[in-house]
Amino acid sequence: MKQRSDCPISSALDIIGDKWSLLIVRDIMMNGKNTYNEFLKSAEKIATNVLADRLVMLESTGIITKEEHPDSKAKIYYKLTEKGIDLLPIIIELTLWADEYLPVSKAAFAYGKVLKKDKESITKQMMAALKKANK
Repeated sequence: MKQRSDCPISSALDIIGDKWSLLIVRDIMMNGKNTYNEFLKSAEKIATNVLADRLVMLESTGIITKEEHPDSKAKIYYKLTEKGIDLLPIIIELTLWADEYLPVSKAAFAYGKVLKKDKESITKQMMAALKKANK
């Protein structure tokens, strides 16, 4: 993937800065989605061509991997790599920022309140659970 500059923020945004990539990561990480059809059912309504493109890009940059689905050879199972799991703190910070400054659902607001109280512990627990699930 071609980088626009040597700036770390710019380089990161080249991979995860589009409208959809972090939502796919979020769905794997927080919503237990792992298949193409599950991603299509997300509330944001990603187009099939955009989803296919983002899955290829996330795989080529080492954020996700794909493997045969454990229950169906006809499905592909997407999961986060260690590199992808390490995006959790970013997603948590974006959640807290949005909770503070943007209109969010009551459920998201309630989740944000819980996160604010014990962000470090919750992050560690979620990271451990994601790493364990990835083995």
